[in-house]
Amino acid sequence: MSDGTAEEPHVTDCHVRLTGVLLVGGASERFGSPKALARFRGETLAEHGRQLLEETCDEVLVVGKAADGLPFPVLDDGAGSRAPVYGLIAGLRAARHDVVVALPVDVPLVTAAVLRALGQAGAVPSARIPLPGAYPRSLLPVPEELLADADTPERLAELAER
Repeated sequence: MSDGTAEEPHVTDCHVRLTGVLLVGGASERFGSPKALARFRGETLAEHGRQLLEETCDEVLVVGKAADGLPFPVLDDGAGSRAPVYGLIAGLRAARHDVVVALPVDVPLVTAAVLRALGQAGAVPSARIPLPGAYPRSLLPVPEELLADADTPERLAELAER
C-alpha cells in the first residue's frame, strides 16, 4: 500500500486451503427475529459473514434452512430443529477442503485475521466456546456419532473437546 501500512495477507498466501461455513440456521429465540437478516453497519449479518469468509477462505458455504429468505444460496442442513451442530455437520459433509472454518452469523466483530489464524492452526478457541473454530473434515464421524447417541445439539462443546 502507498501509505506504508502492511496489507493483511490474502487467502492465496496461506498454505492450508480452507472452506468457510457460515452458520445461519439458528433459532434466534432470545433475539426475537432471524439473526441472519439483522442489519449491522448497513448490511445484514449474513451478508457481512459471507463477505468475511470470502476474504478468508477458498470456498464459502452458507448453511442453515434454505427457506429462510436469504439473497444467496443456502445449503439446507437437513435437520428438523435448529442448532449450530447441524450446520457444522452439513458443512463438513459438503466441504471441498480438509479444514472447515465455521462462523456463526452472530459474531460480526470477528476479523479475517482471526479466522485465518484459526484455520491455519486447525483450532477451536475452547470447548466452552467452540465457534468460530476450525474443524478437520476427518472429524465428521464424531458429531454424527454424538447426535446418533442422543439428539442434543448442545453437544457441540463435547465435539470441541475431542
